Amino acid sequence: MRGIAITAYGAPEVLQLQRRAIPTPGPGEVLVRVAASGVNRPDVSQREGNYPPPPGISDLPGLEIAGEIVGGDLGGANPFGLGIGDAVCALVAGGGYAEYCVAPLAQCLPLPAGLSAVQAAALPETYFTVWSNIFDRARLGRTETGAPESLLVHGGTSGIGVTAITLGRAFGHRVFATAGSDDKCRAAERLGAERCINYRSEDFVAVVRELTDGRGVDVVLDIVAGNYIPRDIDCLAPDGRLALVAILGGSSANVDLLKVLMRRLTISGSTLRARSIPFKAAIAKQLKEKVWPLLESGALAPEIYASFAPGEAAEAHRTMESNRHIGKLVIDWSK
Repeated sequence: MRGIAITAYGAPEVLQLQRRAIPTPGPGEVLVRVAASGVNRPDVSQREGNYPPPPGISDLPGLEIAGEIVGGDLGGANPFGLGIGDAVCALVAGGGYAEYCVAPLAQCLPLPAGLSAVQAAALPETYFTVWSNIFDRARLGRTETGAPESLLVHGGTSGIGVTAITLGRAFGHRVFATAGSDDKCRAAERLGAERCINYRSEDFVAVVRELTDGRGVDVVLDIVAGNYIPRDIDCLAPDGRLALVAILGGSSANVDLLKVLMRRLTISGSTLRARSIPFKAAIAKQLKEKVWPLLESGALAPEIYASFAPGEAAEAHRTMESNRHIGKLVIDWSK
């Protein structure tokens, strides 16, 4: 099979097509003939040498795929009744940049009706991450009066950001976002943000406070960290929750803990790649029950910025690093 390998740690050009042996699935795993592979920020970190795969996982990058089950162990836990020949999308811990990939059966979801493989390959990484952090960990739901809670999403036009905005709106929440240009802000608002704040020209804390009549938001989803953390705290309402999923702006922050105490705030952080298969399987079941019907009805749709041929993987990473994209980047193996 063809696979896109990291030939050395460094710039996007280190991504090169290679011939590799087709992997062999183990117990509880299936072999997927890959039609499309999602491209994510963690793939860039792996290429740079900062995010190695867990032990026993393929050295090829790639955390999400869509394709067809062509073999493997279908006799164990199979919550969605999948079989040989079924079209699926799957969250994987590595190896997704290839024509064949092994995936835990419990992390495979049926391809949503009406979606192409390119669209479906853009779902698992961001949908698993957003669902786990916003709805499970941060418990975005209803206030004591029964009103929908509010959400602030940083990086509103990133893959994570777009998913958070669209999911939040689909479940009836007020959603605010930040982005780095007026064009991106307009795009985030088109996707469902009530107001997107250009962080280069506006103080997002002041704007959020104004929009919420001084109360603040109930949940903040942060991919930036660094000096955003104290400002996130200032954006939160009493009993608010900050969900940290990346540290693009740095791993250190000065925090006034008295504000955390007095306003009963919760700060959580998580990564997904190294979590157990049962943990991810539980998220898959929630997505199938609560989100897949919205995708199949057209109430939700992945936002694809561009698809690339396998030989253009370096260009896909350059696009990711440029931050000019709105939504997801995908490698299309049919190109």
